[in-house]
Amino acid sequence: MEKTIDCRGMACPLPVVNAKKESEAFSEDGTLHIQVDNETAVKNLTKFATQRSFDVSHEQHAENDFTVTMQVKTGAAAAATTAASASGKRCVVVSSNQMGNGEEALGKTLIKAFLFALTSQDTVPDYIIFYNSGAYLSCEGSESLEDLRALEKAGAQIMTCGTCLNFYELTDKLQVGGVSNMYDIVETQLQCSVILRP
Repeated sequence: MEKTIDCRGMACPLPVVNAKKESEAFSEDGTLHIQVDNETAVKNLTKFATQRSFDVSHEQHAENDFTVTMQVKTGAAAAATTAASASGKRCVVVSSNQMGNGEEALGKTLIKAFLFALTSQDTVPDYIIFYNSGAYLSCEGSESLEDLRALEKAGAQIMTCGTCLNFYELTDKLQVGGVSNMYDIVETQLQCSVILRP
């Protein structure tokens, strides 16, 4: 079975959503080609495929023309979905570079203290997600980078929204963790039994 879908011109997370839908429709192992027009989509699709144990590769045809190719394994996709739904993991979601409402300076002091406090817990969260202005905290200039690196070393997976990095012009300033997308952010939260929002 082989299929090609055109996701050029689609905003995040539509390429991943469409790839998921098409791969789950495969009745047998096969090849799925996804056409996209930016490197962020290539990275997101590659991550999606890797999480499902699909072999994945990509080819660049022109400056804004890529094809991502996945070797879809129907059994592997089902196993990944089952594992995700059965997990009882913990997630911290940070949507701002300050904590609470009120004085900005106080809010920034509080969020720094919060991230530091995470490093002193008996167990670290499985995931730490940054989006909106929270993206500043995982980037160059953040006073929390040392704490975040310690959390990552202890096993936390740190994810920062790629759309947010682009919006705030921080794409080249990410210092810890990886670039994520809204599909992964939603999927990660759905599989967690505890979600903490400072």
